[in-house]
Amino acid sequence: MISHYAYAVEPWCLRETELNLDVLAQSESVFSVSNGHVGWRGNLDEGEPHALPGSYLNGVHEQHPLPYAEAGYGFPESGQTMINVTNGKLIRLLVDDEPFDLRYGRLRSHERVLDLRTGLLHRVCEWTSPVGKTVRVRSTRLVSFTQRAIAAVAYEVEAVDARTSVVVQSELVANEQLPALGGDPRVGAALKSCLRPEEHAAVDMRLRLVHHTAASNQRIAAAADHEVRGPGSTRSSSESADDVGRFTVSADLDPGETLRIEKFVSYGWSGIRSLPAVRDQVEAALTGARNTGWQGLVDQQREYLDGFWHRADIEVDGDAEIQQAVRFALFHVLQAGSRAEQRSIPAKGLTGSGYDGHAFWDTETFVLPLLTYASPNCVAEALHWRQNTLPAARARARQLGLRGAVFPWRTIDGAECSGYWPAGTAAFHINADIAAAVVRYIWATGDTDFERRTGVELLVETARLWHSLGHHDSGGRFHIDGVTGPDEYSALANDNTYTNLMAGANLRAAAEVAARHPEQAAALGVDEEEAAGWRDAAKAMSVPYVNALGLHEQSAGYTGLDVWDFADTPRELYPLMLHFPYFDLYRKQVVKQADLVLAMYLCGDAFEADQKARNFAYYEPLTVRDSSLSACVQCVMAAEVGHVRLAFDYLGEAALMDLADLEKNTRDGLHIASLAGTWVGLVAGFGGMRDHGDVLYFAPRLPERLSRLAFSVLIRQRCLRVDITGSQVTYTLREGEPLRISHGGEVITLSEGSPQTRPVEPPTALPAPAQPPGRRPEPRR
Repeated sequence: MISHYAYAVEPWCLRETELNLDVLAQSESVFSVSNGHVGWRGNLDEGEPHALPGSYLNGVHEQHPLPYAEAGYGFPESGQTMINVTNGKLIRLLVDDEPFDLRYGRLRSHERVLDLRTGLLHRVCEWTSPVGKTVRVRSTRLVSFTQRAIAAVAYEVEAVDARTSVVVQSELVANEQLPALGGDPRVGAALKSCLRPEEHAAVDMRLRLVHHTAASNQRIAAAADHEVRGPGSTRSSSESADDVGRFTVSADLDPGETLRIEKFVSYGWSGIRSLPAVRDQVEAALTGARNTGWQGLVDQQREYLDGFWHRADIEVDGDAEIQQAVRFALFHVLQAGSRAEQRSIPAKGLTGSGYDGHAFWDTETFVLPLLTYASPNCVAEALHWRQNTLPAARARARQLGLRGAVFPWRTIDGAECSGYWPAGTAAFHINADIAAAVVRYIWATGDTDFERRTGVELLVETARLWHSLGHHDSGGRFHIDGVTGPDEYSALANDNTYTNLMAGANLRAAAEVAARHPEQAAALGVDEEEAAGWRDAAKAMSVPYVNALGLHEQSAGYTGLDVWDFADTPRELYPLMLHFPYFDLYRKQVVKQADLVLAMYLCGDAFEADQKARNFAYYEPLTVRDSSLSACVQCVMAAEVGHVRLAFDYLGEAALMDLADLEKNTRDGLHIASLAGTWVGLVAGFGGMRDHGDVLYFAPRLPERLSRLAFSVLIRQRCLRVDITGSQVTYTLREGEPLRISHGGEVITLSEGSPQTRPVEPPTALPAPAQPPGRRPEPRR
């Protein structure tokens, strides 16, 4: 989409200079504003035209039956889908009784700007009605980072060429008509008008609606209040019904006169609190927002983002698209997690209904690393959510005959929602992904209170799963059989290398944390024998390796499988899972997304440098990237083994996944993990940052196209700035106590105000690896 002429490439904003209905759905996703608790898609203020109306509250969902041709033990019975809650962003306009609808009359100009520094979505347009009256409309929208329950809109109408009567209707609307939701009629039936009315009110300028969901039994309240500025002719009234609250303002405007409405909206929900309690919650939040005022909310938003950009900004010299894309990515990842607060970070954030609003392993593996080094409080909250879902994960483990906890492959409230066993339940690696996020957060922050209160329990229960799932063979090796790794084109495999290495790290971490916090471990029933069993399993973990090839196998026996017929697979048959049966994919060497290559990134100290190069060269021609999670990982490892130009091409794919709509599904919401992958590609790929040693490690190298890359990371209450040019890198400790880091193996001690510069070693030139025919990443030009 960014290649469309209406979209400009600018370093600090996303600007659309012309409304194009062909990409309306995509624009609604990229112009979404959210804080991780409340999310508003970038629909036009007037509500129509629209592609997918979207107002979301993190965690609010409806349940529906999961379809099975045949029932089976352990199959989840209910699915969960994030629902469209009460729409508070609607502001309809009538111009001399003519509805303001951009499909009629003449749209003279239209511009929208998402300002990444201020967190505001601006819109200005000029429209001439079918009867010849011209008005100029300006609006600004925000979802507050500082007041979690609050969103707000400033909407202004100006008469341009003649005296004009205008009517503005500011609304709360529930149970909006939605486009068809998937192909299962049971899901559609469950979600159609799923909000049951409980209360409505309209008093002066204030509106309120309260609803509850039928099956999930969640209560949702929305309230709105207004400030109005207009000429002396301005009049107003309010009304409400079960599914609508409406505040109406009318005025006669002379040319140059304006009518301005500032709308404050508050949201609240609960699965346990009473109607009066939820009602009072939104009324109190609304009163607080009114007390702050519109300008106060704007100022708070800018102050919050000033702090974020100080510690998280990435500067890229040499590629304007990548510069815009990485800031766009950082902003939307922050929006997805900033105020989630013991709720999940869904794969689409709160930008659309894709993946039903579920959270996956994407969060811990791709999103939380970025937030660990940029906004670590968000990570603590996300992992608190996992801890809160432990009762469901323990119950799932018992159902499967296992110990500890089995975290769900996809979920909203902690219950498993994946109806396809091989790609869902069998992907046990999510346990180790969560454990790795716990270990990284504790290591990067030194938060011992979190370790004691949350980390111990998560690490212990995830380790118990591995110890009961795996087994020792007669020679003492520890095996984990019948699992699915990150590559979803291989299922129910034995000894998946990624899973085994991550599980081993999980087991070691659990034993170590139990030793550091014996009281908390004892309360969970951990004794020395159990901890010793974890250490033994980790030490004996099987990692498949074929000596004859000098290669690590993705799983035991993988290199003996037949290779997929790439030469006779035309481009239009990708992604493969939409055109071929899984059973055929499962028995061939074809990789949906980086698997063994991901293991080399996250568990890099388990591989020698020459092994990494050979492994990358082997798996690159097998990897088709039918997942948005692959390109950033391939970028990192391509850079490490010396294919820097290829790494840059992969970076472009990860960075532009949504801005260029590469997978043709940005309409359903943004790919939050791929957005985070832009940071991964730049910081871990070209910055060479690794965090699985005693100190933070860097081995930077830049592609020819980039003349400079600079980024910051937070590490143990210190802010480190890394500034790379083609031949040297400068490390600056911006604030905090002295910090030890490693530059290519040399340990450096940094002190505040004393930058240190080191040379950048060029990579060893290697033959360029091949990709499957037609699957090479688009070269950056």
